Amino acid sequence: MARPSIVPIALTLDDRTGYTLWAPPWEEDGEEWQAFLGTTEDETARVHLFPTPAALAAFCRTATDHDLADHPVWPVVTGLDAADLTPDDDHRYDLDGVYDIAAENPDRWAVEELGATIDIVSRLAECLDTGEDDDELDEELADDLTDDDDRDVDPDVEVETRRDTSAGQAGEFSALAELVARPEVGSLGLGVDAFAGRAGEDAWVGMGSALDDLWEDVLEELSAHLDWTGAGTARLEDYPSAAEAADDDELDEDDLDDEAADEDAARVGATATAGATAVGATATTAVAAPTGTSTIRGGSRIPADPAAVAAAAGFWEGVGILPVELVVPEGAGLTLRCYVEDEARFLGRDGEVYLFATPAELARFCAGEEEHDLVGIASWPEVAATDTPPLPAEQDRYDLTELAEVLAEVADGAAGLVQQEALLQPVEGVRDVAEYAGLGRVDELLTPPAPLGRALARADREPTATLRAEDAAALRPDWDEVVREVGGALVFRD
Repeated sequence: MARPSIVPIALTLDDRTGYTLWAPPWEEDGEEWQAFLGTTEDETARVHLFPTPAALAAFCRTATDHDLADHPVWPVVTGLDAADLTPDDDHRYDLDGVYDIAAENPDRWAVEELGATIDIVSRLAECLDTGEDDDELDEELADDLTDDDDRDVDPDVEVETRRDTSAGQAGEFSALAELVARPEVGSLGLGVDAFAGRAGEDAWVGMGSALDDLWEDVLEELSAHLDWTGAGTARLEDYPSAAEAADDDELDEDDLDDEAADEDAARVGATATAGATAVGATATTAVAAPTGTSTIRGGSRIPADPAAVAAAAGFWEGVGILPVELVVPEGAGLTLRCYVEDEARFLGRDGEVYLFATPAELARFCAGEEEHDLVGIASWPEVAATDTPPLPAEQDRYDLTELAEVLAEVADGAAGLVQQEALLQPVEGVRDVAEYAGLGRVDELLTPPAPLGRALARADREPTATLRAEDAAALRPDWDEVVREVGGALVFRD
């Protein structure tokens, strides 16, 4: 592993939403570490939760007595504001909503969300368990830390941040240990395919039964370690409900979009515009995310209410044809994609991908009679007749311009703050377009021994390794060529 990162997260429990920070596992001095923003008092480790990202930012600017104070990236975090410390959708965990997720059909969204929720609870347990079963391990690790002259830390605190999974669940989190030992829960890591067919349906039912038996006990164990006072800075009534937190975050995003639009309008010339974009990219990459999360800013250029996206997902997943958003320098557009014998097929013709500016325009085209390459798909009549809007899920949005900006930032001095996995999400969309459009040059650039191909191979092996400045500088010309090639296969339709 290379340089560590810090990620803002939100936890919802008992209809209260609190914001905190998580330092995903990283390696230092041959040992693996992990931590949350918290402290240990009276032999009980607690995670500090704050009612708003602004309250979290204020604490980070002034507080020094907590588990992340010695984290290598902490000096960067102290300079971030509320917008930078607002979690993205992939780092919001609704612990109250687990039963609702288990009651849904096991599509990929339900499986991924349930898996992510149980995973973050397990990681909390790893860091928070101070049970007697681990005293001997604590003592050994504390001795190791005492011998390290470069650290001036409280051994009791730091020991908790680097305990392995088995140790973290052996003592105070027995209900969680029992839950994750259930084979149905272990199947979450295999993805949606583990819950397909009759056996998969039975496994999903077993998942619900396991949660019915144990989840309340898991939450009770965890609650003893959650500090809902914001380290003494907040009251319980300050914390928003889940619905209020979602509304507040949506308003905050609208404000940020308005500010960005005003700033762009005030700037003249490509250099100034690029500089404005770089500020946003740097703020996000300073808290680069771990596995499964893009370190690029992300977010749609075509706005849609998350609830509407979730409501539409059932239909599109059911027909096997998914809405996709592509962002290139020429603009952002929506299309449809499916897979036929594992090969990508888009809404288009003769290797050209049709893009539409809005979901409504895409829907009107689908209801029409123009020939295209998806007409022969068995479920196409359902698509042509539906009034369900084509709204892409987050994992089906591919912003190719953001990666170019991030590579430029790293090459200009932001090395160590962007992980290799930042390459993976945009490239997923690029590979599909290249396959459909027959872009041989793109395949060459994305395959070793080409520099970009080697970087992608490394990203698959070591997603949390960070990009070096010299690597980013070498990758940028190749990525620009990839984007030009892909852009040539996109046709923006009226």
